[in-house]
Amino acid sequence: MGKVVVMDHPLIRHKIGFIRRKETGTKEFRETISEIAMLICYEATRDLRLEDVEIETPICKTTVKQLAGKKLAVIPILRAGLGMVDGMLSMIPTAKVGHIGLYRDPDTSKPVEYYCKIPADCAEREVFVVDPMLATGGSAVEAISMLKMRGCKHIHFLCIIAAPKGIEVLKEAHPDVDIFIGSVDEKLNDHNYIVPGLGDAGDRIFGTK
Repeated sequence: MGKVVVMDHPLIRHKIGFIRRKETGTKEFRETISEIAMLICYEATRDLRLEDVEIETPICKTTVKQLAGKKLAVIPILRAGLGMVDGMLSMIPTAKVGHIGLYRDPDTSKPVEYYCKIPADCAEREVFVVDPMLATGGSAVEAISMLKMRGCKHIHFLCIIAAPKGIEVLKEAHPDVDIFIGSVDEKLNDHNYIVPGLGDAGDRIFGTK
């Protein structure tokens, strides 16, 4: 059974408060999103297995710890998820990166796939799916389903802001997936934007309208 972890670290809470402000510019928003992703990644990788390895320091031989077993992959949901990739890679620089592109059908409001390119050995990797916003949960559910169809078994989802509905939908669809959240907000509005939220994360990361 997957777990839901909501961050309570003062740095994360401070930085989320900064990106919520409408006057925060594109450069500062993008940089802070990356910093928050790095801090959430720190927590999301807490349970990675370690193994002993013998090395030689300038003084003597000794035994140290290194990551064991599975390799890692970071899969952003386009396009806003791209804003979290650099922060993730600053913590796990050897991870491979895939991309999943989804858009919301204006008539049905359901996610539609338009792009999927993931590492060939992704099924053997510990996979971290990233998207700044978990609103209705539709895109996250679809992206994780796509990965499972391609054989991925060890999947974690990381977001910065989540609505209660999105968490509920994702947990119900993929109860085995760990969910790491920067902040849980109040609700969704009539346009499925998170309230109080921070607006459209993709537009604010890339400076578009």
